[in-house]
Amino acid sequence: MKYTRREMMAVAAGRLIKDGDVVFAGTGLPLLAATVAKKIHAPRCIVFFETGAVDSAPLELPLFVADSRVMYGASINAGLLEAFAILSSPKARTVALLGAAQLDKYGNLNTTCIGPYEKPKVRLPGSGGGCDGASLASYFIVFTPHEKRRFVEKLDYLTSPGWLQGGGSRRRAGLTRGGPLAVVTNLGVLRFDEETKEMYLAEYYPGVSPSQVQANTGFKLDLSRAVEAEPPSPEELEVLRSQVDPQGLILEER
Repeated sequence: MKYTRREMMAVAAGRLIKDGDVVFAGTGLPLLAATVAKKIHAPRCIVFFETGAVDSAPLELPLFVADSRVMYGASINAGLLEAFAILSSPKARTVALLGAAQLDKYGNLNTTCIGPYEKPKVRLPGSGGGCDGASLASYFIVFTPHEKRRFVEKLDYLTSPGWLQGGGSRRRAGLTRGGPLAVVTNLGVLRFDEETKEMYLAEYYPGVSPSQVQANTGFKLDLSRAVEAEPPSPEELEVLRSQVDPQGLILEER
C-alpha cells in the first residue's frame, strides 16, 4: 500500500510505545502515534495532556492541548499540576512525546531561540512542558523533521535535557531517571548508545538510504547498526486513516 512519510513517522513512533505506558502527548503527530499504539498493540496505554485531561476519547482530533476536544470522554479532567504529578510518578512508566527546533547528538533539545539568547535571529515558543517532560518522564521520544539546521553539533540554547554530555552525566546532574529513547524523523528512527549515549541511526525508512540520513545531519552518525524499517501494515494505515484522522487534519501533507 502507498503511504506518506508522515504516516510512516506516526506508525514508527507508535511502535515504540508499550502496553501499559502512560503517554504525555501533545497534539499533531505525537497524538496520532499514541492513538495508533492504543488501538493496535498497546490497548492499556493511557494518554494524557499537559492541560490535565487523562485517558480521553475525542471524537475529532484536537488541534492544540487547550482545545476542549481533549476533554471528551476523559477519565479525569484536572489541571497542569496534576498532569506533572502523573508525569513524575515513580509508580508509572511515563513517556513524553516532544518536539524540537534543534537537537544535538546526546538528545538535548532547544525550543527557545535560534541565535544568541539576548539577541536571537528567531524567538521560539520556549519550553512549555518540554523541560518537565524531558526531566521527569521515564523516557521521552522526539519528533522532528530531519534537517541539518535541526541536528546540530552545538545547541544555541539548552531548553530540555537529554543525555547532557553523554555517559553518566545526566545521572550525575541529579536527573535520576529518564532520558531520550529515540528520535523519530521523516527519514528514520535514531536511538542512543547504551554506554556513550550518542545518537546512532537505528532504522531508515523504505526509499531512504543511510547516506541520505547522514547528509541531513549536522554531526557524524554511526550508520553501522541501521536496518530498513518495516513499512506500515494495512491495519496500521487503516486505523490511521479511518479511525484516528479521517479528516486528514494532520496526516494530509500540504
